[in-house]
Amino acid sequence: MRKAWFSAAAAAAIAAAFLAAPATAQTDLSTAPRYGSWGFELKSGDASVKPGDDFYRFAEGLATDQMQIPADRSRYGNFDKLTALSEARVHALLEKASANPTADNAKIGAYYKSFMDEAKVEALGAKPMAADLDAVRAAKTREQLAHLQGATTDRFGHAFFDLSIDPDLKSSDQYAVYLSQGGLNLPDRDYYLDAKFAEKKAAYQAYVASTLKLAGWGEPDRYAKAIVDMETRIAEVSWTKADSHDPEKINNPMSLAELEKAAPGYPWKAYLEGAHVGNVGRFIVSENTAIPKIAAVYAATPIDVLQAWEAFTVADSASPFLPKAFVDNNFQFRSKILQGQPEQKARWRRAVTATNGALGEAVGAEYVAAYFPPESKAQMESMVANLKTAMAGRIQNVSWMTPDTKARALDKLAHFRVKIAYPDKWRDYSKLTVDAGDLYGNVERAAAFDWARQVNRLNQPVDRDEWGMTPQTVNAYYNWGNNEIVFPAAILQPPFFDPDADPAINYGGIGGVIGHEITHGFDDDGRKFNSQGQLDNWWTPDDLAKFTAKTKALGEEYSEMEPIAGSKIDGDLTMGENIADLGGLNMALDAYHASLKGKPAPIIDGLTGDQRVFLGWAQVWRGKSRDDALRQQLVSDPHSPNMARVNGPVRNIDAWYSAFDVKPGDKLYLPPEQRVKIW
Repeated sequence: MRKAWFSAAAAAAIAAAFLAAPATAQTDLSTAPRYGSWGFELKSGDASVKPGDDFYRFAEGLATDQMQIPADRSRYGNFDKLTALSEARVHALLEKASANPTADNAKIGAYYKSFMDEAKVEALGAKPMAADLDAVRAAKTREQLAHLQGATTDRFGHAFFDLSIDPDLKSSDQYAVYLSQGGLNLPDRDYYLDAKFAEKKAAYQAYVASTLKLAGWGEPDRYAKAIVDMETRIAEVSWTKADSHDPEKINNPMSLAELEKAAPGYPWKAYLEGAHVGNVGRFIVSENTAIPKIAAVYAATPIDVLQAWEAFTVADSASPFLPKAFVDNNFQFRSKILQGQPEQKARWRRAVTATNGALGEAVGAEYVAAYFPPESKAQMESMVANLKTAMAGRIQNVSWMTPDTKARALDKLAHFRVKIAYPDKWRDYSKLTVDAGDLYGNVERAAAFDWARQVNRLNQPVDRDEWGMTPQTVNAYYNWGNNEIVFPAAILQPPFFDPDADPAINYGGIGGVIGHEITHGFDDDGRKFNSQGQLDNWWTPDDLAKFTAKTKALGEEYSEMEPIAGSKIDGDLTMGENIADLGGLNMALDAYHASLKGKPAPIIDGLTGDQRVFLGWAQVWRGKSRDDALRQQLVSDPHSPNMARVNGPVRNIDAWYSAFDVKPGDKLYLPPEQRVKIW
């Protein structure tokens, strides 16, 4: 069973989610949070800090200091408050579906019930996993093991490589099979190679041993060391996340014969047959220089170590759905040691997460019917239109771009698809079997069902109506292949959007989100795709050189930021998100000005309209993380930490300087000629 929500290729297709995948929040909420009398909490800022020295602290410092991260969280903030609301609402829906099933909600109720039946899970012990471990023991050759790794699309366990089925980068109207690097079970290659993660790596080896011991695998300590040594060799030859996010670098089509020739160390036919794609003749090989080296590691590793590794990955991925001993062991390492989270989430929270993951759109249909006000969709459509108009104006007015490239950019913008709140057609789960008394089986059947759905769409036209997030998700994204921006229902609430709030706050909140996603179509990766979502260099060489110089300058700004001692932001890894934050906030400000229709902005509590737009943006990012979670984010997440998502963009926007009287000598001050102006 794949360990990520999206594989590397799928994560590239949904290239630009507005924030990192949100964790489950700690407190129940029955209504959307409110922020002050007009959409902003005036007492949230630190009045002792000048806005030009640290705008994040000026706007949100006191609230951040007072914020307590719940014990079952590795981070907490305004995003997480909305996630808590969504989670509480889904919890109520699932409890109802479990107790009083109907034709529409029976499956989500049964899935949730199977997770909540802890007594049955404890009574079964590790028996549900026995067949999967027996299959590992029976795989005594490299071909048999490769076939079994391919079958992890249908069952627990991981593979040396990841497969996904997504629109072809060059032909976005058809699907392709993507093959990408895998084999690592820590958050990033840096955890194996960087000395500052040495303690985490040692703890990982202990976790591998304890997991193998719980699974009944012989010689757990010896195999744990061999497994970590092997994964370290994989890490040494793996691409960085920044390189794996580059659509031009990962677009490497190969036939099976070419793949076998390039990477002869791995039994590709057996692997692909196990994954039910043995009849596919063409693949897009993402990390084309790393995959042959990873295949060589597979070929050089003793078969018994490969078996032990596969057994560990089965138990590791299955642990959340097994008895308490497995759950606690998994939590101790994955959450407490890696992210600094002191306590495990309540079982119902984990049940909500699991049900959302398996039957997300079935849950989403119930969520929308119960909680989403239709008028919010109409208001969002209007705001999106305003932000697109603002972006068109910014493209037309950029001084560094030639008319030909501007025309292509405007054509791409004109072809943007917009999805708001929920899909027009819900996913059909009628062929998925859910048994209220079989949690382990439900999880495996859901994985097999989803992979079969993906395989079955090969040779079919791309379904451009499909969604990559559920309505109950607090997030948003831009999709390269569809050239579309998507805003799930759950994000259309305060602090992002409040129909009763001051418009400046809404433009700083949801307006900034909309602008962020629009800008992703023109960031360092999005700009490589044309209006039809196809990988296509539509830039003149001179325009591209100017764009690259600007992005390089922006990356250097962020790379100087050190959110925690000894760990700086990776300006290359976070480039796309940083460009989108800057573009989104600029666009939101323009759209707000246009909404005034020539009238002066009202003054509220002594604050101008521009000031409120910037404060609305800052309010969205109120939050804090535990140190270990922050260190993990800095090496593995393309999103910059909260503070940087406020201070980074504003210091490059002229209007911010005049709005808050920022002067030379202030810490965030940049001379006008050094301010990065891209869009």
